[in-house]
Amino acid sequence: MSRRIPAQGVNLFQSIYALVDGYRRETGQEPLNLSLGNPDGVPPADIRRLQARFAKDPGYDYHTYAEAKNLRGFAEAMVELHSGLRVQDHPHLAALPIAGIKTATAMIPLVCGLAAARKKGRAFRFASCLPAYDVVGAWGGYLGAERVVWPLLSEDGMKPKLSRLKAALKKSGGRAPDLIFLIRPGNPTSVAASQAEWDELIRYCLKHRVRLVNDAAYVGLSGPNHVSLARAAAKYPALEWLELYSVSKSFSDPGARLGAVAGSRDFVEDFLVIKGNTDSGPVPSVMAAYGEFFSNRSQAKKTLEGLRRLYRARMDYLVKRFTAAGLKPACRADAGFFTLWKIPKRAFAEDVAAYARRHGFPPARAFNALAIAQAGIVGVHFDAAPQSGADEPFIRYAACADVLSPGFKKRFEDGLSRIKPAY
Repeated sequence: MSRRIPAQGVNLFQSIYALVDGYRRETGQEPLNLSLGNPDGVPPADIRRLQARFAKDPGYDYHTYAEAKNLRGFAEAMVELHSGLRVQDHPHLAALPIAGIKTATAMIPLVCGLAAARKKGRAFRFASCLPAYDVVGAWGGYLGAERVVWPLLSEDGMKPKLSRLKAALKKSGGRAPDLIFLIRPGNPTSVAASQAEWDELIRYCLKHRVRLVNDAAYVGLSGPNHVSLARAAAKYPALEWLELYSVSKSFSDPGARLGAVAGSRDFVEDFLVIKGNTDSGPVPSVMAAYGEFFSNRSQAKKTLEGLRRLYRARMDYLVKRFTAAGLKPACRADAGFFTLWKIPKRAFAEDVAAYARRHGFPPARAFNALAIAQAGIVGVHFDAAPQSGADEPFIRYAACADVLSPGFKKRFEDGLSRIKPAY
């Protein structure tokens, strides 16, 4: 027997785990883990109490398949809380509950007509950014789609620049994509988006009849400096768009597998067709609990703002300390809980490129290995994005650990003092 699915997509974290295990064996200590990309907390007590209440409720709807049921107005409330858009005020829009963004992302190429394109004898083409948490890239590969990389570069502040997409499309044959898929605010690029940036991209999508999708998993943590796609797109009735939301990051509840999708009505209805043959919806009692929680909108906003302030304080500390240690940021960390840094040429008294050659590592992984071994600081390395036109390796450090505790700060600042990076 032989493998039929390549193991790509898991190797990055497996390589980090190996470096971390080596540090534990060498030092007998736990590392300072800034690689975790999901919340280190649990949902607030009010939400947990509501989940328990609805789990105990014998109501049939709380225990059968949810399918597309929108219990207690969850979907519209979720969208409004995260984007400021009242879907019900716009007849050309619609919203649905979803069982998590990753599951929804896997369906998007099918929802956008991948099979129909194939029947017409042409490849389905989509564009998405790198570096990124690349679920859509993986699924595009599984489904045999043609992927165009929209490169994110530090000279652009890691923002998706439309001119770079056009250049990448021209290089790969010129045809506009069927789908553009973004993650804004991003992972690892936690950069806010403006109305003007959305407007430019929306005009391109309208001109070329491109469907536009945004993974907004981190929008709840972004604050008022970020404009959601939903808010930007609502005034364009002809635009075909979706935006995806999740309680995973907003309320420290990744185990809930619960979110919402909002967008243009036809696109949402296409999504519902594929979804109906793919999953049976979220856990209904959990959806009802969040719907009930959102009924007190001021309390829900207050809870979300509290978590946002926590991550902001952590990120401010990390940015201040890494900058003082001499690392150069790849972009502003103004939305979500990720910070992203350029890889130096020298660190810990080592030439990073030479260290990489000795160990058979790419440069970003080499720097991560050095930082783990010498300082116990664990990040996620991103090497140069394919087709980016730039040899830019990065390291991501997340604020999903109690970086403000005295014990963490002491070890962390001692480790940082030894980096002495040179670019």
